[in-house]
Order: sequence, then C-alpha cells, then structure tokens
Amino acid sequence: MSEHHKEPERGFVRAFDFFNRIEFPVLLAGILIAGGLWGFVELFEVARHAQPGSFDTQLLLALREPGHPNNPIGSERLEGIVRDITALGGVAVLVLLTALVVFFLLLAGKWQIAIFVLCAVGGGQILSTLLKLGIDRPRPELVSHLMRETSSSFPSGHAMMSAVTYLTLGSLLARITQKRQLKIYFLFVAVLLTALVGASRVYLGVHWPSDVLAGWCVGFAWAMLCWLIARWWLKNRPTPP
Repeated sequence: MSEHHKEPERGFVRAFDFFNRIEFPVLLAGILIAGGLWGFVELFEVARHAQPGSFDTQLLLALREPGHPNNPIGSERLEGIVRDITALGGVAVLVLLTALVVFFLLLAGKWQIAIFVLCAVGGGQILSTLLKLGIDRPRPELVSHLMRETSSSFPSGHAMMSAVTYLTLGSLLARITQKRQLKIYFLFVAVLLTALVGASRVYLGVHWPSDVLAGWCVGFAWAMLCWLIARWWLKNRPTPP
C-alpha cells in the first residue's frame, strides 16, 4: 500500500484510539457542559426580549386558578410545602450545608476535597451573581409573587445554585462509594432536589420558566466542569513517597 493511502488510515486509527481512551463519565460530562452552555445561550436570547414568550406565560398561568392569577392551584398546605422546598435552594441553607461538609472534610484530613467543594460552590455563587447583574431581567408581573424577592430574575439563582451544590455533593458521595446502586442513588437525589427547587420557583411566581431552565443549564455545566477539573487533578497529583 502506498504512503498516500496509509496516511488517512493512520489518522483514522489515531482518532479511534483517542475516543476509545475517553471514559464514559468524562464523555457524558463533556456533553452536559456543551449542552448546558448551548441551552443557556438560547434562553439568554429569550430573556433579552422585552415581552415574555408564550412558553413562559402559558406555563406560569397554568399554575394559577383560571381567571385568578393571584391564586395558585392547589391548597394552602401545598403552597406551604412548596415554600419549604424552595428554601432548600436558598442562600442560607446552601451556605450552611456547604460549610458543614467543608468542616467535616477538614476534620477528616481531606483538605484537598474541602477546597474543591468550597471553590465549586463559591465560584458558582459568584457566577450566578454576575449573570444576574449583567442581564438584569425583571421578575414576572403576570402573576402575584408568593414570596418577596429583590434580585434580578435571569437566571434563577435557586435553580443554578441547587444544581451546583447538590450535584457537587452528590458526585462527591458517589466517588467515595464502590456500590453502583449507591452511586446512582446519590446522583438521583441530587438531580431530584435540583428539579424540585427549580419547579417551586415557577409555582411561587417569582421566576419565568426560562429563568429556571437557564439556571439549570449553567448550574449543570458549572458542576460538571468542576468535576472534570477535580478528576483530572486527583488523577495527576504526585503520589506521596
């Protein structure tokens, strides 16, 4: 076979070997990062318009009694449950949870992982604040707010920081256990809590649905990026003599 025909074949083999060496979790994390960033950019275009889209308005009104935008569907007890759920994505709960985990890791002598958790959650909070200030989308006025909020609407800080915090802690717990069932359970709980917190923001009328979707997108992307960095660092750090 001539050298002219061998070159494309060698290139194909090298490319195949490269993709063959990529582990599935790393590939999945890369896909989530790319998908999250793409989704955020698309939703950013929605948030830039002065008038909300039909998706935002229809879903927001679907969670209110027909003809009564001040009354959410369901009983007062349901409203109280949703308020409790939304608190799981509040600054106070997430800061307390993160601090407890960081102190535990420091007491256990796992200072590298403690720094990782602190940087992942703290960096996510800084990013969330900068995005809110930069985009400055007003809160929905289509329905009444069932709780008081003063910051900008896009992206949802509760949705984003729930994704960052719970996914970071869920992936940490999944890493330290060997049982596959437990790994799946930890990640499932992290995603479930993130989904419930985001949905609660729309029910309470303090966010457009696109705000929550954008928060999920950038939150998942940030959490996966931090996970990839931590994985690379732990894999390449020098072993003690």
